[in-house]
Amino acid sequence: MTERSTRRLASLKSFALDAGLGSHVGGGLVAGRGETVELVDPCDGETWTIYPDAGEAVVDQAMQAASGALTTWQALTASARGRLVWQVGQKVRERLDDLAQLETLTTGKPIRDTRAEVLKVAEMFEYYAGWCDKLHGQVIPVPTSHLNYTRREPLGVVVQITPWNAPIFTAGWQIAPAIAAGNAVVIKPSELTPASTLALARLAEEAGLPKGLVNVLAGLGQTTGEAAVTHAETRLVVFVGSPRTGALIAAAAARNTVPTILELGGKSANIVFADADLDRAALGAQAAIWSGAGQSCVAGSRLVVDRRVQEQLLDRLATAAGRLVVGAPEDEATAIGPILCERQWRTVDGMVEAARQAGARVRAGGGRPAHLAERGCYFAPTLIDEVRPDMAIARDEVFGPVLTVLPFDDEEEAIAIANGTRFGLAGAVWTQDVGRAHRVAAAVRAGTFWVNGYKTISVMSPFGGFGASGHGRSSGEEALLAYTQTKSVWIETAAEPPAGFGYGGD
Repeated sequence: MTERSTRRLASLKSFALDAGLGSHVGGGLVAGRGETVELVDPCDGETWTIYPDAGEAVVDQAMQAASGALTTWQALTASARGRLVWQVGQKVRERLDDLAQLETLTTGKPIRDTRAEVLKVAEMFEYYAGWCDKLHGQVIPVPTSHLNYTRREPLGVVVQITPWNAPIFTAGWQIAPAIAAGNAVVIKPSELTPASTLALARLAEEAGLPKGLVNVLAGLGQTTGEAAVTHAETRLVVFVGSPRTGALIAAAAARNTVPTILELGGKSANIVFADADLDRAALGAQAAIWSGAGQSCVAGSRLVVDRRVQEQLLDRLATAAGRLVVGAPEDEATAIGPILCERQWRTVDGMVEAARQAGARVRAGGGRPAHLAERGCYFAPTLIDEVRPDMAIARDEVFGPVLTVLPFDDEEEAIAIANGTRFGLAGAVWTQDVGRAHRVAAAVRAGTFWVNGYKTISVMSPFGGFGASGHGRSSGEEALLAYTQTKSVWIETAAEPPAGFGYGGD
């Protein structure tokens, strides 16, 4: 057994996951009954475990457990629920290093990234804990003798499907607002990265959440995921992933008149004007695309740069690409770990090669780093220029550490390039002109937009996309309200019954 395998086993054991991966249902581990899922270490290509797909029967168990826990959860006062949600955040803080190690060892993400992400998960539960007793309705001065007020009520059992690029971060991002609003959760992480979500559910119960309030399904999308989305108990579906899969899930949910929140892909534009601080813009561009090996929905994958400073900025980026440490994710010096799986590595490599064949120039990177050429799914930080807007590399999401350069001559052209995509998740502008910053921020179609920065997000602020990047918001107050439904209550206060049928309404 390799040192990495030994450390992974110890990490799994610390969360009582060493007996084998399965689904967390009603407070216990439930083995799946479907086909075998194989988990491969992206650092060395070795299979480190297998587990059976959960399947429809386990989904049904999870739904029953969630429905039962829902009654217990809703019987608590809002203040009591808030205290328990807060305790989940404290548990995450207590096990921060352990959770970060588990995430790194099972996904290949650099340890310095996973530490930051786990800390954000704690913040998510703490933030929404404070909202639990502040979800209230309004009294409406209707033009009749009635007292009319509204109530914010939970939806019930919600299904959440999260991706492999940031499993524990997206788990916390979805679970916290759902339970704070009074719902129960059945969450299905990617079949490739279930471990940290399982660990989070166990910690949530240690913090005092009722068993069954948060259930985790370990399994495949086309079987386990579909069964959860179409289950009769499902009241809302939240999906984070690709536009194609998101459309299929939304259609399946709609057949049962179940609403969806979709956080899909992106092809975000990072716009740099000639008056920008180029040193800061270069650092921002690196973080925007190369952190996390580019496996981020908000990655600034299109560098839209003023032609007058294009060469200056690209020289900085090409130099930086050669200096960034690509390697073992548990090494504190590593900036870029591997892409999660061989299939995605081949997708990234194929798109870079297609761009080269179409006439683009790979200015830095491309393919495996020389020192890691024989093992793992590593991909060098890549910079591609001489790109036309009609090329696939400029239109389609790569989901890898690949930065595409598109020059412009004036503000109008920069905005046109930024909006020349079906996506609308994020974007940024770098300029010292305050008026231009506001104009560009208003003109670019994107759900999140930064000025002289990139990739800063907070659970307090709404996050979501325009167009093919999805609909709905998955954080801030807007996310909380999305997990509720509004009830209007009318109370007759007149001393005498109204005459006839005249109630003043339809």
